[in-house]
Amino acid sequence: MLVAVWLLGACARSDQAPATGSGTVSQLRQSGRWIVDEQNRTVLLHGVNAVWKLKPYAPPDSAAGFTAADADWLRDHGFNSVRLGVLFAGVMPQQGKIDTAYLDQIDRVVQLLASRGIYVLFDFHQDIYNEKLGGEGFPDWAVVDDGVPVIPGVPFPAGYFLPAAGVVFDNFWNNTGNLWDHYRDAWTAVAQRWHAQDHHGGYDLMNEPFPGTQWATCANPVGCPLFDTQKLQPMMDHARAGIRGVDKDNIVFYEPNFLLNGGADSWLGTTPFNDANIGLSWHKYCVLGLALHSQGFTNIPLCPQLHQVVNIAAQNAMTKMGSTSLITEFGASDDLPDLTDVTTQADTLLTGWQYWSYKNWGDPTTESQTSGGQGLFAKDDDLSTVKLDKLKILERTYPRATAGTPEALSFDPASGAFSYRYIPAGSGETDIYVPVALHYPNGYAVTVSGASVTSAPNATRLTLRNTPGATEVRVNVQGR
Repeated sequence: MLVAVWLLGACARSDQAPATGSGTVSQLRQSGRWIVDEQNRTVLLHGVNAVWKLKPYAPPDSAAGFTAADADWLRDHGFNSVRLGVLFAGVMPQQGKIDTAYLDQIDRVVQLLASRGIYVLFDFHQDIYNEKLGGEGFPDWAVVDDGVPVIPGVPFPAGYFLPAAGVVFDNFWNNTGNLWDHYRDAWTAVAQRWHAQDHHGGYDLMNEPFPGTQWATCANPVGCPLFDTQKLQPMMDHARAGIRGVDKDNIVFYEPNFLLNGGADSWLGTTPFNDANIGLSWHKYCVLGLALHSQGFTNIPLCPQLHQVVNIAAQNAMTKMGSTSLITEFGASDDLPDLTDVTTQADTLLTGWQYWSYKNWGDPTTESQTSGGQGLFAKDDDLSTVKLDKLKILERTYPRATAGTPEALSFDPASGAFSYRYIPAGSGETDIYVPVALHYPNGYAVTVSGASVTSAPNATRLTLRNTPGATEVRVNVQGR
């Protein structure tokens, strides 16, 4: 194990994260259903979540937290995005007052990532609203519970369904005490700080919005159109308006209500957004795993089929919204068959993803609970303890940036076989990450039509230049 980990580090190559031109800022935009970069290349994101849920809601500069070594590790293993937790409770711990020192703590991580070519998605993360309810995300002053008592010690995610949580969320959705204005103002401060940031990956307006006491009416295939159209989208539109006051262009990601993860339809987009850069942020967890992963169960029957149901709901939501999309959470366990199913389905959908989670970080609100299953490492403070079987599924050959429109994509983590087709457009290079040390220890062979290879043999950054006049590019990678 230690020898294998050493080899992975020793084979790290400087060609793994392509740099933009001198002085060039790379930010992501929407182009129809796709995410594109500053060269108008189609970008596929493979990344991780990094959300520190405990006070002070920012990872410390330590081996167990997040340092330059972590940013190097992500770059060297081909990950090009991080969904970074920026909590409302940290941004505005006192009502109406922005904590700039907190933004400075977040900025330390932002700069580590951006300097290594990793896109940052700013995530206003919450789970069960606040610590009083057994969660995190919202500041104490924003908890309006109408005196309903809290039942302590209820494990995640059951706390969502207790009366106090329902009342607190209802008060937020009803804009009690002008809570929406404060939420908007916190988002405005974030956008003001980072609107011009290199490797800006967008804004995720709210993690897993919970409908409050209406949740039972949403637990069906139709979903809850009244909540989505009268509460959820108006609140998110309000937050987006604050962002757009200082940032006209970076992608704003809307999350559907909590129940889409069970296959319920979303009604976001029923009212048009009139915004050129909108994304759908959605999650792919097997609902059976919410109870069983914390008990160590894996390869759970029906999970592949349940994931397909969520795929359909997400595609329907994208169509309503006219948006691009990104799978911003999945995993949260060591269930390798489940990770294989999700990543394979994502390839078929030609959709990017961000695994939950990079490290365990004492997460109090995860389906893995205290099992340590969600992180990529056995020990948060030791990168040599990476879980290699999990890494072999997540560190994949994939097209990070395509000079054209993707048509089909597949990767087999067992054999390393990679196949990709796209319709060429533009004069830029197509950039494919190839995990040589992990999947191709004896090198790899490339076959390509419609383009020429412009990179060195066995490079971790395989680059292609489209052939003038070609109508389709096909590329295959196979281990030697």
